[in-house]
Amino acid sequence: MKPDRPIFILGCPRSGTTMLQLMLHAHPRVAIPPETRFMVSAYQRRLQFGDLNDAEHRRELAEWVVDRHQTRFHELNLGRDEVLGQIVDGPPTLGSALGIVLRAYATRHGKPRWGDKRPSYFQYTDVLLRLFPDAQFVHLVRDGRDCVASLKEMPWYNGSVYSAVSAWAEAIDFARHGAPRLPEGSYHELRYEDLTAEPEAHLRRLCEFLGEDFHPAMCDPAAVAGIAVPTRKTWHARTYGEVTTARTGSWRERLDPGEVSLCESVLGDRLETYGYELSGAPRVETSRLVCYERTAAKRKLARVKRITFDRLMRLREPNPLGARLTSAQIVLAGVPMPRNEPVAVTG
Repeated sequence: MKPDRPIFILGCPRSGTTMLQLMLHAHPRVAIPPETRFMVSAYQRRLQFGDLNDAEHRRELAEWVVDRHQTRFHELNLGRDEVLGQIVDGPPTLGSALGIVLRAYATRHGKPRWGDKRPSYFQYTDVLLRLFPDAQFVHLVRDGRDCVASLKEMPWYNGSVYSAVSAWAEAIDFARHGAPRLPEGSYHELRYEDLTAEPEAHLRRLCEFLGEDFHPAMCDPAAVAGIAVPTRKTWHARTYGEVTTARTGSWRERLDPGEVSLCESVLGDRLETYGYELSGAPRVETSRLVCYERTAAKRKLARVKRITFDRLMRLREPNPLGARLTSAQIVLAGVPMPRNEPVAVTG
């Protein structure tokens, strides 16, 4: 049986995750939509939706997903009433309801396998595993200096350079310390620089991890950019061109000397661990290092508060959360299957 596990792409913002999304979307069996905004938000609001064994509560959840502009459902170009009906008639779990939306997107493109992409998912792998216990995660790593340089230039980014540096540090720390604790066979990591230099070789390895056959179309993500990248996202204009290494190391022209010193002083060991050579920039001034430490501490405190609050919410959950849409999810949920129709757990 072909694998049907959901796929989630993650990484520090501006690490090339949109390019990777398109590469996977170009595969004839896989559909990865534009970034959605309902997965984590719905999880954080799960108590508001009540007992999902009640069809009216499932309807309220469905309407929350399909009718709010903030969820980005409108960018998926799906039939509102059709998806709403599928959620109401579907299994009574939050993961099922959210997965039905992604599955509907894949069905629209004639593909059996679905997933989602959002850089910040590296902070929520525990949440995604609660919703989709058979999930597979693909983490794209890029030189932190290039990520910081790119983040600074984004029209939607309103953080400081210290926040940008901290974001990359958090993503790499997840890869080094969090990923090893994920279930076996659920995590794959690759570098942006390697993927752009040798797309086919690294996409073949990715397909092997996913249990899929490699398809040459994956090396031409621009062919599906018009389908899977909203036109309003002008900062993704390069996804309409061929895969190139031209932006690798562009931080040398895009960061000032003080920013390079900050990046290498804070991220040096992490950069070297991932094979990125340091420039030998002088140690950053103490005052700037203190500013970074304050920013990182605030981000860490916010993360601790979120995790603590989530643990309290778990005590009040009226339903199991896990989706019941894929073969492994159904087995893990202990749902009885019709006779003569065994379900195999796929790798």
